[in-house]
Amino acid sequence: MSRSGKSFITSLEKKEREKTGISSLKIRFNKVFGYYIEVTKTNLSLVPADYIRKQTLANSERYSTPELKKYEEEVLSAEERIVDLEYNLFLEIREKISKETTRLQKIASDVARLDVLSSLAELASIRNYRRPKMNKGEKISIVEGRHPVIEVTNEDPFIPNDTYLDRADDQILIITGPNMGGKSTYLRQVALICILAQMGSYVPVKEAEMGTVDRIFTRIGAMDFLSVGQSTFMVEMLETAKILNNATEKSLILLDEVGRGTSTFDGLSIAWAVAEYLHEKEEIKAKTLFATHYHELTELALTLNRIKNYHVSVKEWKDDIIFLRKIVSGPSNQSYGIHVAKLAGIPRSVVDRAKEILFNLEKQELDDSGLPRLAYRSSKERDKAQFLLFKDDRKQELLKDIEDEIEKCDISELKPLDALNFLSQLKEKIKKINDKT
Repeated sequence: MSRSGKSFITSLEKKEREKTGISSLKIRFNKVFGYYIEVTKTNLSLVPADYIRKQTLANSERYSTPELKKYEEEVLSAEERIVDLEYNLFLEIREKISKETTRLQKIASDVARLDVLSSLAELASIRNYRRPKMNKGEKISIVEGRHPVIEVTNEDPFIPNDTYLDRADDQILIITGPNMGGKSTYLRQVALICILAQMGSYVPVKEAEMGTVDRIFTRIGAMDFLSVGQSTFMVEMLETAKILNNATEKSLILLDEVGRGTSTFDGLSIAWAVAEYLHEKEEIKAKTLFATHYHELTELALTLNRIKNYHVSVKEWKDDIIFLRKIVSGPSNQSYGIHVAKLAGIPRSVVDRAKEILFNLEKQELDDSGLPRLAYRSSKERDKAQFLLFKDDRKQELLKDIEDEIEKCDISELKPLDALNFLSQLKEKIKKINDKT
């Protein structure tokens, strides 16, 4: 009844138009008055006597008829019956399903498990994952490991890295290198590979062998909870405390920049003590990846035999740096923080001043008043420094011209005498540059 209503209204409207001779007659519906017949004021003289007035408007009158009223009651009654029927059917289905709850939950669990396994299998095939060798040992050996998320989302080819951890010789890896170099990504990829392997998945490696871990502890990132009075450093220390108090010999620990939330000496002291504790505490001695910007921590490897140094390799090229994203053995020789600041768009004047300050800090140079030169600089000294910087830039420009000249020269086509003359000219040009600058 409710679904066939449109055709009934159309036929009734046609019937009433023919009966009354009112061509503009319309049957409409609203929630207040229900169904009604609308007639314009100009056609009121044609309205039959059996029409019942419902509402008067400025330009029209609205009416009803016994037939239209009956239809409206039937439609509303049908809609109520539909609602009741739907609800009763719902109760009936719910009752039947409740008797099969255990079976349905098992089916859902099996389907979910199948979905996960098929997805992992498809991913392993597409991304060239390998089957890890799982055992009861304590080492983690990863050859050419990759980050399973970044290698998919990043347009550039992902640089794989090796990892070797064990409680006998390589328990703690101190990882140094510049910001943006890839230290945090490396830590996360090792954790993700361990999780994937332990859940039964193939992993993004060339080869991997590892024992199971009972927990993975992380101290990564910076955040605060001001609503409960916890600063960034407090949150950092709470997380570190949780690690030190709960880690076991079967745990994997990832520490990223522990101590950065406070002063340099305080932060360094805390980071140093944490590394020593993890190395010396018999109940822990957990396998640990420790990324840090405190280069002093690399000296721990000189006295603690299970600590090894690694760094993110970087290539310097014409006063810029190129991140190679490769983890290699040994400590980093510098932090490249000023280079990173330059890449980020810090104004040139700030970068140049930072280089001056760094130079003075490294020399531990003091001025006449006994203060570090970075704390005070006279206008005369400033002008002198700017002049020296200008001279150095000018010299680099002149030497660049000579470099271009050498690159353009085809040595294979030079006769011995021509080659000697060419070298003599270059030597003379370099001498003039040195004399001028």
